[in-house]
Amino acid sequence: MSEIRQVENATSSEKQLHTDFTNNMTYGEYLNLDKILSAQNRLSGHHDEMLFIVIHQVSELWMKLILHETQAAIASIEKDELATAQKRLARVSKTQSQIIQAWDVLSTMTPSEYLEFRDSLGQASGFQSYQYRMIEFALGYKTDHVLKIYQKDPELHASLKEAYEAKSLYDAAISALHRAGLHIDDEILNRDVTKSYQDNESVRLAWMEVYRNTDTYWELYELAEKLVDLEDWLHQWRFRHMKTVERVIGFKTGTGGSSGVGYLKKVLDQRFFPELWAIRTEL
Repeated sequence: MSEIRQVENATSSEKQLHTDFTNNMTYGEYLNLDKILSAQNRLSGHHDEMLFIVIHQVSELWMKLILHETQAAIASIEKDELATAQKRLARVSKTQSQIIQAWDVLSTMTPSEYLEFRDSLGQASGFQSYQYRMIEFALGYKTDHVLKIYQKDPELHASLKEAYEAKSLYDAAISALHRAGLHIDDEILNRDVTKSYQDNESVRLAWMEVYRNTDTYWELYELAEKLVDLEDWLHQWRFRHMKTVERVIGFKTGTGGSSGVGYLKKVLDQRFFPELWAIRTEL
């Protein structure tokens, strides 16, 4: 009898559900699902091209969130709202874990299946992902080649140029060290932010002071660990990317003209926050 009552109660509560949306916004309208779900246009008609498109579109959506949170974190650090910045960066790391898992799904596609539609891609390649480059810009790695790729789109080119010329997350963190009374060389505080960040002795010593006096610099210490989390997950994403590409196309040249696996292996050694890794040996 209790089970019958539960069913009756559930049925009764469902009578409160809204079913008339003549003058109200639906879930699908709010999310623009008509646009999102009609954007998977296979050029080859091959079954597995749908997987390839969806994985990359989903990854781009996650990257949009990463940029949204990272830019908000930079703004929070500049206002010395370090706890808020830590919250933003924690969300970035969780988002990165979702992108990493996407490679596991793409890895279900075999080399033979990919070859059935690879030629349809032309010269389009993930190497050209402007959001990925904007993430690199936000983390302090600056290269201008992607600016040339998008010269044909003035609005997008302007957004990329703005990101290229902006201070990075690490620049903001270093400035926070300086405002906390820790010595940072003027050449770092006033550096050309369109250049990739290079490690600096004064920055290393400042982070050492933070890690040796965590009670005094607790928020900076927590911020540093969030930065390490972020870079750690980024390296894991790159590693899974490299292994997935190797699994599917071996050492073939990428569709965009890059060396493929060779290029992806090279960027595995790239550092964004070098001093935060170096001090681990010295502590």
